[in-house]
Formats: sequence, C-alpha cells, structure tokens
Amino acid sequence: MRALVELLFKRRWIVVGFLLGGLLLLLPPPAGLTAPGQKSLAIAAVAVLFFVTEPMPLPTVAILIGVFEVLLGIAGPMDVSRSFISDSLLFIMGSLMIAETIVKQKLDKRLALAIVRVTGPRIERVVVGLIAVSALIASFIGEHTVVAMMMPVGMTLVAAAAPEPRRLRNLSALVLLAIAYGAVAAGVGSPSGGARNAIVLAYWKQLFGLQVSYLHWMEYLYPMVLLQIPVAAFVLLKTFRPEVADLRRSIEQLKTRVAEEGTMTAQDWCTVGIFLTTVGLWITVSDRIGLGTTAMIGVSLYLMSGIARWEDFSRGINWGVILIYAGAISLGITMRDTGAANWTAQAVLGMVRPFGLQSGIPLLFFVALLTMAVASVMSSGATVGLLAPVTLHMADLSGTSVIAAGLVTAAASAFTFMTTIGSPACGMVYSSGYLERTDFVRAGWKMNLVSMGLVLLIAASYWRLLGLPR
Repeated sequence: MRALVELLFKRRWIVVGFLLGGLLLLLPPPAGLTAPGQKSLAIAAVAVLFFVTEPMPLPTVAILIGVFEVLLGIAGPMDVSRSFISDSLLFIMGSLMIAETIVKQKLDKRLALAIVRVTGPRIERVVVGLIAVSALIASFIGEHTVVAMMMPVGMTLVAAAAPEPRRLRNLSALVLLAIAYGAVAAGVGSPSGGARNAIVLAYWKQLFGLQVSYLHWMEYLYPMVLLQIPVAAFVLLKTFRPEVADLRRSIEQLKTRVAEEGTMTAQDWCTVGIFLTTVGLWITVSDRIGLGTTAMIGVSLYLMSGIARWEDFSRGINWGVILIYAGAISLGITMRDTGAANWTAQAVLGMVRPFGLQSGIPLLFFVALLTMAVASVMSSGATVGLLAPVTLHMADLSGTSVIAAGLVTAAASAFTFMTTIGSPACGMVYSSGYLERTDFVRAGWKMNLVSMGLVLLIAASYWRLLGLPR
C-alpha cells in the first residue's frame, strides 16, 4: 500500500491531469460549445498541464493527444493519421536533419576565427559579432543547432581570457548570452528558423486556406531580426560589465587551434554549398513543391554525397520533438473542426473587450503578451501549437489580419529571454555551468520589453506599408 501511495505521489501530475480531463468531460457543455468541442478543449487543457509539469516524456503527451482524439470519437483513425503527417512536419524533420549534418562538420572554430578577424579583440565588437553571426545562422537552421556550434566558441574565448576563467562571471554571461540571445531573436527570421514557424504556416493553410511563401515570411519578420541585433548588444553590454575588455589572448589561442586543423576540406565546402542550395530552393520554389519536399532534397543530397549517414540522424536527432509538433498540429486541427477554437476565441475576445483589446494593434498586443507568458513556462513549439488556433480565430472574428496574428504569435513565442525553459538556446548555455539563472532575469526582462515594443511597432507601420493581406 505504501509503495502504491509513493508511486501515486511521484506521478501526481498524471493523476491530476486525468482527473481534470474527466471533470471537464462530465460538466455540461457551455452555451455555444458542442460536445465534440468540449472534448477537444478537455484534451487541450490536459496537454497544457502535462507540457508545463512534464510528469512523463513529452512525446508521450503527443501520443495521448492522438489516442484520445480517436477514443473520444472526435476524429477517425485515418483523420488523426493524416493530421500527424503533413508537409509542415516533413519540413521540421528535414530542417533538423540538415542542422545535424552541419553540426557534425565541426566548423565552429573556423567560424569563430572568421568573426574575430572582422571584429578585432575589443569585447564590445566581439559581442556584436557573436550576436550577428548567431542570428544570421539561426534564422535559417534553428537556435539549438547554432548554440551547439557557437557555445564551444564562446567557452574557448572566455577560458583563454584569464588564468581563472570561472571568476569572469560578467564576461561569461556576456559572451554566452550574446550567442543565445542572437539565436533566440533570429529564430523567427525564416520558416526554417524554428518549428513554431512551420506550425503557423500549417495552420494558415489548413485552417484558413492562406498560403504564405518562404520569402514573404522573411519579408515580414527579418527586419525585426536585424533590429534586435544592436538592441541585444546594447542590453547585454549595459547589464554585464566585462572584467576583461580585450580578448587578444583568446584570439591568439584560437588561431593556433585552427592552424592545427588545417584548411577547409572539399567536404566542408560541399556541406556549405548544399545548405545554401537548399535555402535558395526554399526561397524560390518551395511555394510550388512544398517546404517539406524542398528540405528533403537537401537531406537527400547530404546522404547521397556521403557527408551524412542515416546513423548520424538516428543518434543525433531527438525524434520525440518531431512527434510533439505533430501532436500539437493535430490538436489544433481538431479544435478547428469541432468548433472549440472558434468558441474559445469568442470567449477570450469577450474577456478583453472591456479593456479595449478586442481588435487591431491592441489585440496583437494581447496575443503577444499571452504567447510570451505561456512560452516562458512551456516550450515555444508547444505554445504555438496550442495557442495559434485560438489567436488566429480571434483575429478572424475581430476583423484583424490573420497573417499578422500568426506572425505575432510566432515572434512572441521567441520572447523567452528570461527563462531557461522555453528556449533550447537559453537552456543549452545555462547547462555550460558558466551562468546562473539570475543572469537570464537581469538581461531578459529588458529584452522581452524591447522585443514586445518592436513587434508591435513593425505591425503598426511596416506591415501596413507592405499591404499585409487579411
């Protein structure tokens, strides 16, 4: 008996989650909500609880979403299967494979040397260089890949700056957060920059029949990425006063290490060439053949050339992450089909109407604030997967641009500068042991505040100049 009690306590959030779901199913449906819609919301509520508390491996949550969609009779087995597999999911999968191939080539030291050759040894210029390069790469292949490449670079620069680098608290925070914040801020720069972007693209197409190309996405959000580079540099340099202002010693050590590795090989150049080719295809032809198919062209080229092996993907990719996104997309489609997303959107609009937040820029402000708050305690991909059906329907009901609402939802899900939970990039640099959680808070609240202002300013001015369609 005692063992059973201990097991239940250990798994208490699973018990709480299923009790919550059962309670929601037993209650009479609210006015305007169908019985299938109530079942969809019950699944969504339990999924959110599990995503936040993590009482089980998160891919299990995605599996349970599909299982209960069928068991509760709100979707057939074939419908659930189709919602789990889509071009957007292939796009996410292919992007992860491409990113894994690039990390495998270990171009980090060469990249670091290229940065410091441009910036010079002054810490202010190095910080700008780290943010800019991290942002440029992360805008195309995802923040976790960029941090995997750049974090060894940052740790090398810090370690060589003084005999006892662990005492360089501010320098460590400055360099590592420059890499993380550059990657986080730029993840919305293109559809391939993060799975959350692919999720929004999928919802636009499947929920509203809207097709947004790779290039148009960049046109809408890349200016924000460029603006956040100097902002992040300014915030970090003002927050963390470095103990060492000149990294000449670190640069000399880096030059020695690169010289020992020799010049770039034909395989290195081929890796870069295939990646650039894939990006070019995403920009030019993906609107006709699909983002997922385009990504698979790049993956096939890496495999056929021998640069990547299937075993690399098997070992290096967290396939459970892909399952999480599939489950989130499936739930979003189910919420649309059962009317749950529309009902929830109407209910939320009713709550914010007394505050004047029911349409236009005020509504986009509420969407950004809500998304940022949820993403700070839950992964950004799961946040967008669960919130976007609601925020998009809120925009549609209020006469606000559905495209703008989707862009703001995706962008605000990246405003996770204060925590190590919502962003893989922040979690990875924290795991280095060089940072404290308080370092993220000290700089993160400023980045969150400025980023919120930037996305709303761009929505109110730049997007209107572009004639953003509804």
